[in-house]
Amino acid sequence: MAKSLVFTVTTDLTHDQRMLRIASTLAQAGYEVTLVGRLLPQSLEMPATLFKTHRIRCHFLKGPFFYLEYNLRLLGWFLTHSYDLYGAIDTDTALAALTASAFRRKPLIYDAHELFPELPEVVHRPLVRKVWSVVERLAFTRASLAYTVSGSLVAYFEAKYCRPVHLVQNMPLRQLGPLVRQQEPPYFIYQGALNEGRGLETLLLALQHVPARLVVCGEGPLRGRLQQMTHQLGLQDQVEFKGNVLPTDLIWLTAGAWAGIMLLEENRGLSYFYSLANKFFDYVQAGIPQVCVPFPEYQRLNAQHEVALLARLGVEEVKTALLTLLHNQETYLRLRQNCLMARTEWCWEMESQKLTALYNEIK
Repeated sequence: MAKSLVFTVTTDLTHDQRMLRIASTLAQAGYEVTLVGRLLPQSLEMPATLFKTHRIRCHFLKGPFFYLEYNLRLLGWFLTHSYDLYGAIDTDTALAALTASAFRRKPLIYDAHELFPELPEVVHRPLVRKVWSVVERLAFTRASLAYTVSGSLVAYFEAKYCRPVHLVQNMPLRQLGPLVRQQEPPYFIYQGALNEGRGLETLLLALQHVPARLVVCGEGPLRGRLQQMTHQLGLQDQVEFKGNVLPTDLIWLTAGAWAGIMLLEENRGLSYFYSLANKFFDYVQAGIPQVCVPFPEYQRLNAQHEVALLARLGVEEVKTALLTLLHNQETYLRLRQNCLMARTEWCWEMESQKLTALYNEIK
């Protein structure tokens, strides 16, 4: 009989490409998968999937009361739904999954997508950081299987918790079709949440001196401030905020861009410093170069295949990188060609085999 498996996240499932890939892969491998996420006022209807979904609507939308409410509602749901395996995705749903797996005496899987106590929103708030650190420690202590998304995080977690932590990198599905012709006038693309520490203010300042557009795909608490800054800098005809974009539409929008943006601020906590963002690989699969921060994981990958111009987060550094990609044809074509080679290796088809093997070893 197939094992039943539940994953818990606080994200809007329609836009969580990582979890859609993971759930689909394990469903194809024979598991009965249920993915539990969040229902927001702007959430779209879920498309047909190979797995079951359940979405929880909360009164609170952010902050400590949201996390408390969500975990309580999740626990209430677990009272009437039992599974063979409980998968907690990140620390923010770990408490409910920990409790349910212990009560049912079933294995817990912990997917540490990020170093939650070191997030910019948490790292300078001692009490909040302490709470998340305790939950994280409990999750790693209790989990039968733990994995994360970057080699730097593997080393960090293994040293801190003295246990094996596996690597499953967050790579997109392979795209081997012909390249999409870039649109004119050219545009750079940013994918991801509009949160503190993403270098977006610096990017707007640098864009004042760059003859290209910027398309921003994503939502977050910083959107209002960024739109205001765009108007103050006179960039309203140069910058387009598209909000959340469906994954299928985002693929084509990314492929039509001149290059991608992957910036993060330093001194914002180890979670950012050790990160390996989805968008880095999304740009590679689309066949476009990118401007990227020189953090450890990106340096390591760029040494394997030079697909990015590495630039520290400063207005001059970012401006120079953007202009180089726009005007230095030799550099641009070299990076673009390297993306085409790298995307045959850096893809979910390779990582999914590791994921399935890990789950098949759980007793």
